[in-house]
Amino acid sequence: MEILARVPTVTLVRLQSTSKRWNVLIEDKRFAEQHFTNAPRHSLLIMLMTFRVYLVSVDLHTIHNNKVNIISQLRLKDPLSNFLEEVDICNVFHCDGFLLCTTVDNRLVVSNPCSRDTKWIQPRNFYKKFDIFALGKSSCNKYKIMRMDQFYPDRPEFMNYEIYDFNSNSWRVVGKITDWFIPRCMDRGMSVNGNTYWLASTNKDLTSSSFLLGFDFSTERFVRVSLPGDHLSDPVFALAVTREDPKICVAIIQELHIDVWIATTIESTGAASWSKFLSVELANLYERICLDSWMNFLVDQKNKVLVYRDGNYWISNVFLHVVGEDKCIQVDHHDSVSRCSLVVNYVPTLVHI
Repeated sequence: MEILARVPTVTLVRLQSTSKRWNVLIEDKRFAEQHFTNAPRHSLLIMLMTFRVYLVSVDLHTIHNNKVNIISQLRLKDPLSNFLEEVDICNVFHCDGFLLCTTVDNRLVVSNPCSRDTKWIQPRNFYKKFDIFALGKSSCNKYKIMRMDQFYPDRPEFMNYEIYDFNSNSWRVVGKITDWFIPRCMDRGMSVNGNTYWLASTNKDLTSSSFLLGFDFSTERFVRVSLPGDHLSDPVFALAVTREDPKICVAIIQELHIDVWIATTIESTGAASWSKFLSVELANLYERICLDSWMNFLVDQKNKVLVYRDGNYWISNVFLHVVGEDKCIQVDHHDSVSRCSLVVNYVPTLVHI
């Protein structure tokens, strides 16, 4: 047990078929908690392609003939179908190895691809197409879902928000927001250390610069997070998350380049300390990608690169881009018909929902 508790998660899942005794041990909840504490955490990628969720790995060094390596597919069976058909997924959120998925027909499900746990979350009334969701946890490791009911999605006048508690299996209304909103193109938040962050706006016509908004799942309150240095007037291009040691990042557009900053600390008051991580020349990017303001990056500190999906609207073999100060790699896929619509950092865990 002491040895297996230190084996990486993906390898351990393959060991379940070794014997019945090992299978029982690996599926035990107490062992899962011990493994979560002791095992190394290897970061992988979740990709959403044609309404299906895939666990993939990517070579961050190979420049020529680089391909996405699909490790497994998350198969979510529809409990409302007599034939147990797979549901179509339109969005994915990640926190501690758990995936919160929204479906095309406005349903909500939480899944752990490694332990194969699945939990369908019933609404308090009903979910809506333009709802904003976040999956997180409090300081005492209690997992929660936050839902924002955004009225008039293009120019909302107010938002109600409510919390789903996994312990009580129920929703409760927490509050209402009237002084800011989250644009539809930026409504997928980034989870770091149990909290979630978005780019939000106080201007209904979207002419003002976005600001960094955080939601604390312990206090169940929103807080405005300070941006690095004197960049309050510069346009924030996108949010990012570091892969191995999760931290929130912002990409800020300068005249000829994009600066990527990492938040080294974020206080409960919203005060934050930032460290500049990378600067990428825009001239190196325009010929290869279409820059979309809603695009989210992943930051790989070890290799000092950014990883993000291809932004072209037409079908292309190119799925991902890996960009650094002195490198620009295109990652292809064998299936040119599919298109990657989302890339999420994923750290496998055996902890049960």
